[in-house]
Amino acid sequence: MPDHHERLRSLLRPGITTTGEGKGFLDLLGEIPQAGPPTGLAQRLMRTSAVPMIYERYWRPTLGRVAKGLNGPSMADEVRIAIEALGLRPGQVALDVACGTGRFTRAFGEAVGPDGLSIGLDGSVTMLEKALAPNPASVTYLRADAVDLPLDDSTVDAVCCFAALHMFADPDAALDSFARVLKPGGSLVMLTSARHGDQPMKLADTVLGRLSGQRMFDRGEIAAKLSRRGFDHVHERYSGVTQIVTGELGVNIRK
Repeated sequence: MPDHHERLRSLLRPGITTTGEGKGFLDLLGEIPQAGPPTGLAQRLMRTSAVPMIYERYWRPTLGRVAKGLNGPSMADEVRIAIEALGLRPGQVALDVACGTGRFTRAFGEAVGPDGLSIGLDGSVTMLEKALAPNPASVTYLRADAVDLPLDDSTVDAVCCFAALHMFADPDAALDSFARVLKPGGSLVMLTSARHGDQPMKLADTVLGRLSGQRMFDRGEIAAKLSRRGFDHVHERYSGVTQIVTGELGVNIRK
């Protein structure tokens, strides 16, 4: 087992056991097909065997363009924005929640270098199997619940969660987990949904979200949630029906 897998084990909560040494990633879900029931059509499709094969090249960019609009950031821009927002440095630990096929995880691995650790976490076996393409030496993958993170308190320097929070059954619990595992002063970046502000468009966004099983957050809602959890310098950037949210966990939050 590579050393970075052993380092990942050292960051888990005490008493947690892992399996899947032969799979190439640590597995906390075992025989459970997925982490929790799907929240709607979008998540059901994500859990098929076909979508992971086209996710990074076709599925995510196409749906992202529809949601973000013509002037929204591209996938390559998203990766760049995430790295800049997190301020990743060599030797740090980054956590990519709902990592899918690992595009962000790989980029974070390059940013933190061989002395750092980039953890890609997802509940889907098929997504993680696709993510096991050539990766930087600092990258490791973990199959676990993205809402109730298995990492110990204050263990990571940065958390990323792109295109997933709006599909979680309990996004507030996920935000609690993100704050818990971050070190004080650590950074968070997320891409999630954001309804338009005017009433007709807001209603249409809500209907679309219900049909697809995705939660549509109000503009300003996520920033308020993060502020209540002790995050500072919270910023939201809107594109279409999406938002990129950044923040830093207050350094005095656990004193």
